[in-house]
Amino acid sequence: MLETGTVAPEFTLPDQNGELHSLADYKGKKVILYFYPKDNTPGCTKQACGFAERYPQITEKGAVVLGVSKDSVASHKKFEEKYGLPFTLLSDTELEVIKAYDVWQEKKNYGKVSMGVVRTTYLIDEEGIIVKAFGKVKAAENAEQMLGELE
Repeated sequence: MLETGTVAPEFTLPDQNGELHSLADYKGKKVILYFYPKDNTPGCTKQACGFAERYPQITEKGAVVLGVSKDSVASHKKFEEKYGLPFTLLSDTELEVIKAYDVWQEKKNYGKVSMGVVRTTYLIDEEGIIVKAFGKVKAAENAEQMLGELE
């Protein structure tokens, strides 16, 4: 996980509509950048729906939500439509951003070790500095936690 106080790595990735987004596009706004393992899985759905529910309050506080996983643009589109997600989902099929933010790590599941995305959320300030970093995030509580961080 990246340290707080460091400059957030710049990136450009396609969203669920195939449009490119760069971190620089959001200068002047707070960015909740969350990395999650996979679209349409129980934990990731809870996390995304939590952000969707609180999205009006988040935007009122001058922040945007960007979700990142290694799923395809098409997978993100289905996920967005199925749950009516009002925020941007970014597709990082090449793992470039996932690795730059140090969230591609060894995971243990039922004794099996594999590489995967560790659920992590960063709060990036208006200048592009990481001000909060949360690893091993609890999916169902993440949106409420981040809303509290914007106070």
